[in-house]
Amino acid sequence: MTSSTEGFELAPGFRATAVACGLKPDGALDLALVSSDRPCTAAGMFTTNRVKAAPVVYDQAVLAHRPDAIRAVIANAGCANACTGARGLQDARRAATLTARVVGCEPDQVLVLSTGVIGRHLDMDKVARGIDSLASAAERDGSTGAAAAARAILTTDTRPKTAGADLDVNGRRIAIRGFAKGAGMIHPGLATMLAVLTTDAGLSPAALRSALERAVARSFNRVSVDGDMSTNDTVLLLASGTAGALEGEGSAAFEAALTGVCAALARQIARDGEGATRLVEITVEGARDEAEAHTVADSIARSSLVKTAIHGGDPNWGRVLAAAGYSGAAIDPDRLTLTFGAPADGVTLVREGLPAAHDEARASAMLRRDPVLIRLGLGLGTGEATVWTCDFSAEYVTINAHYTT
Repeated sequence: MTSSTEGFELAPGFRATAVACGLKPDGALDLALVSSDRPCTAAGMFTTNRVKAAPVVYDQAVLAHRPDAIRAVIANAGCANACTGARGLQDARRAATLTARVVGCEPDQVLVLSTGVIGRHLDMDKVARGIDSLASAAERDGSTGAAAAARAILTTDTRPKTAGADLDVNGRRIAIRGFAKGAGMIHPGLATMLAVLTTDAGLSPAALRSALERAVARSFNRVSVDGDMSTNDTVLLLASGTAGALEGEGSAAFEAALTGVCAALARQIARDGEGATRLVEITVEGARDEAEAHTVADSIARSSLVKTAIHGGDPNWGRVLAAAGYSGAAIDPDRLTLTFGAPADGVTLVREGLPAAHDEARASAMLRRDPVLIRLGLGLGTGEATVWTCDFSAEYVTINAHYTT
């Protein structure tokens, strides 16, 4: 598994590049193009928010109509194109049409992504000029523009997020490469995040979507920064098929590798949470099933009291148990065991529902590590799940108190 942005490239057969078209006031890269040499099979997962941005509505329609012939993804930062009515949808279609001319395909072979402030219309004059610039940039930079594309979609992120994996299937090398953005308004049901994943594996639209659904369920839908779900969340997976078709054990290996790539990106999103100083990994075990383990871990991850305590290094374990208790999942207070830190050197604060003798200073030190590891045993079954979040700092309030001003 790789996650370094340096030298990052997409899977074979895909190209990416980026330009600054003026959507970001600081003049940074803000428009990215990912294109394929041939029509691709594609699948997408989108926000479950009932308030959906125009690009989400547009992409869902495209993938319902033509999931086996996608050629490009055009993505902009600086404007979410959300809550923009009929004009917003028209702007998404126009972006696809302009991109199709550059790539040499039909508009319904182009997917559109947007991120930024809600309620503002895209400046389509800037977007149009930017797409024209992308054409020459692609010719000049080729596939080396993937790292630039990863930077172009950032908003309040402090760093780009990339990941990749390679697997061998009967002597064939299969590549998976992806990049993502996300730092705030992050919560399951997807989040304020965009992700573009590419592979040279060959799968049918149904098989590709099935693999993506299961991968997202154990990665992007297990990350929470602040408990807020966005309007634009999108994860796209494009498969060119140039490495040959996958089936049987090859499909299972592909799904496992895809889940690993998505989880790597999800962890990077949580670590880069707005104002965050460290990643927090919460594992709940001993639940009646995996779904209930996820419910409990998610409840703990959403607790502002838990997250502020972690930021201050305060081992206030009562907050963790309280968050587990109101999760709605089955809980027996007399069976709870809570540990801060790794199993090898962690500190157990609660054992079978009662306070355990422990060194307060060591417990505090566990909360100052990066990542912070929290493990809660429910003692009810074999279900287990891990959720990634981050600490809450004063900087989070500062960022979000002045986001549009």
